[in-house]
Amino acid sequence: MHAIRIDRIGGPEVLTFVDIAPPTAPPGGVLVRQSAAGINFIDVYLRTGVYPWPLPFVPGREGAGVVEAVGQGVTGIEVGQRVAYTQPTSGGYAELNAVDLRFVVPVPDDIDDRTACALMLQGMTAHYLAIDTFPLKPGAVALIHAAAGGVGLLLVQIAKSRGARVIATVGTDEKAVLARAAGADDVVVYAEHDFAEVTRELVGAHGVDVAYDSVGKDTWERSLAVLKPRGMLVIFGGASGPVPPINVSALAAGGSLYLTRPTLGDFTRTRDEVLGRARDLFAMVREGKLEARIGAAYPLASAAEAQRDLEARATTGKLLLVP
Repeated sequence: MHAIRIDRIGGPEVLTFVDIAPPTAPPGGVLVRQSAAGINFIDVYLRTGVYPWPLPFVPGREGAGVVEAVGQGVTGIEVGQRVAYTQPTSGGYAELNAVDLRFVVPVPDDIDDRTACALMLQGMTAHYLAIDTFPLKPGAVALIHAAAGGVGLLLVQIAKSRGARVIATVGTDEKAVLARAAGADDVVVYAEHDFAEVTRELVGAHGVDVAYDSVGKDTWERSLAVLKPRGMLVIFGGASGPVPPINVSALAAGGSLYLTRPTLGDFTRTRDEVLGRARDLFAMVREGKLEARIGAAYPLASAAEAQRDLEARATTGKLLLVP
């Protein structure tokens, strides 16, 4: 089968298009022939060694397609069934992927494969951020960075569906249009304005209840500074680089602030939790409350180009590979 393999840590050029032996359905798992594979920033972190991973490996942690084979002990999923998944292991940048049943989600007939794929890692991330990490309520004020990205656009929509006021930050005027279309109340183009200054002008002494920050190094300090007393900074990525060690006294000085660094794995620890989040997301799509915007779909062999575009912040919405 065709796949993208990483044999050494490095830039996008280490993403090599190869022909390798296909996997088999593992015990307690299924073999998925993929129609779409998701591209995520964690793939970049693995490729560059920010998150160490045994070499060589096939990157990619989400996909959608049709079950080609089921492993020993699998019940409730059949050959020929449409499914999607997100998993803590790799293997998604390929025509076929072996996936533990715990992470496999049946895809309803009224949800297409590309939408289902887009709702897995990034959709479930947006879901746990807004539902569990800081449960948004009507009247809450949320600052959302990278609001035109894959997670950002979904998070803006979920936040608005829960009655929150959303202040979004984006890099360009074009991305600002997308954030507003997703429902953001106010949008700051950070290349033109200091988002912290604008946020203070918008909310005054109230501050924001929560800041969702996937940018990291370039933004976390100012995100912390615009929180209201007992507000929460949620750092869930580091597109600009990792956040340095933090003096916890700064949390007291800011007004008994909360700081958390959640990961999807801790919010999808059981199959029931995976299925529950998927059902919620599919229902929101069905009800017109959520749209998974596919920013671009690349041929599998163009994975290096896709990751270059992602790192350059030249993309919007969800990026997919099409095996």
